[in-house]
Amino acid sequence: MSDDRPAWARRIAAERAARDWSQRDAVRALRAHAPTELPADDSMIRQWKRWESGSLPSEFYRPIIAALFGTVTHALFPAPSRRDGNSEILAASGMETLEIVSRLNRSDVDNATLDALRITTDRLCSEYPFMPSEQLLIEGRQWLRRVVDLHSKSLTLAQHREVLALSGWLALLVGCVEYDSGDRHAAESTRRAALSLATESEHAEIAGWAHEMRAWFALTTGDYRGVIIATQAGAETAAHHSVAVQLAAQEAKAWARLGDRRQVEVALDRGRRLLEGLPHPENLDNHFVVDPAKFDFYAMDCYRLVGEDKLARTLANEVLRTGTDFDGTERSPMRNAEARVTLGVTAAREGDLEQALSYGERALQGNRQSVPSLIMTSRELAAIVRNRYSTESTAQSYLAQLGDLGKTNPGFLPS
Repeated sequence: MSDDRPAWARRIAAERAARDWSQRDAVRALRAHAPTELPADDSMIRQWKRWESGSLPSEFYRPIIAALFGTVTHALFPAPSRRDGNSEILAASGMETLEIVSRLNRSDVDNATLDALRITTDRLCSEYPFMPSEQLLIEGRQWLRRVVDLHSKSLTLAQHREVLALSGWLALLVGCVEYDSGDRHAAESTRRAALSLATESEHAEIAGWAHEMRAWFALTTGDYRGVIIATQAGAETAAHHSVAVQLAAQEAKAWARLGDRRQVEVALDRGRRLLEGLPHPENLDNHFVVDPAKFDFYAMDCYRLVGEDKLARTLANEVLRTGTDFDGTERSPMRNAEARVTLGVTAAREGDLEQALSYGERALQGNRQSVPSLIMTSRELAAIVRNRYSTESTAQSYLAQLGDLGKTNPGFLPS
């Protein structure tokens, strides 16, 4: 039987079920997050039934419901998409790539050229989730060299700062793709270059992302105390930018792996409150924009690690739903891969080896991968499979497949 309710209505029901709440329980819990007194229980239960049936909550109730389930308003109730197609680049800048490159060869640079470079940088950062890493690395490095070469041109002070910032964003992008591809040392060098550019241009947001990359590198190599140090440094630098949300998430992931449930909740709630207070992003595709849906991805990882399987499974299904188009095309293949690992972990814990391996193997098959993150999460599934099902031939096959991935990327195998 098909369920034609809006996705948010299905999610509200799933979130409630994951907590083993009745609708009356949900209403009572909702009161703790409300800024004012709510109507009587019977009235609110009727309201809740309407919400789960597909009647959109008012703007007053939406952030309260989101807070109840530990997420943000625009993750649960998405705003209309503002995604621009690649054709918009030409429309916005009035230039093709060839013309931009030609203009860069001049002795001086006009503001129209810088606008075109800004749009090009945004496009590249928006293609991070799905463009093949080899192709994105080539294009990113090419544009980074072109922009860096502008430092030898005649620039005004404002243009100089803009060129430094564009160089910083491109360095961040290149460093991320280098790390995804398994080139750990190149990625760290590029990250340091981005931080230097941020310092020179006094660009707090770029500096914050450079610290976030350091935290990500530490997380995937098992240096959890290093994660916390990096996130705290980044938060001090970029407290009022969206990167602070992702820094809080990385900190929560580290605490989860250290087994400190209280600190996990503190860090997640800090990130959620920060994100709830930020304006809705104009370009959700840009890798250096924290879109509301990504918060569910952060929480999914933490809940899986602390053993909250129902909550982790609910969020994993939500990550897959928001990361896949209606035609089955994956908009967020790397997030989807980790969501499948999460579903594999919960299935393995429940004794369903066949389903666990199906999810685990599919996670390893994506064309666009973040190898360090994929190895890190897959090792959690592998540990359960090894401990409980090591004599099964299908389990041995999966472990061998994951072992082959680890052998080609030995620097990303935490002890």
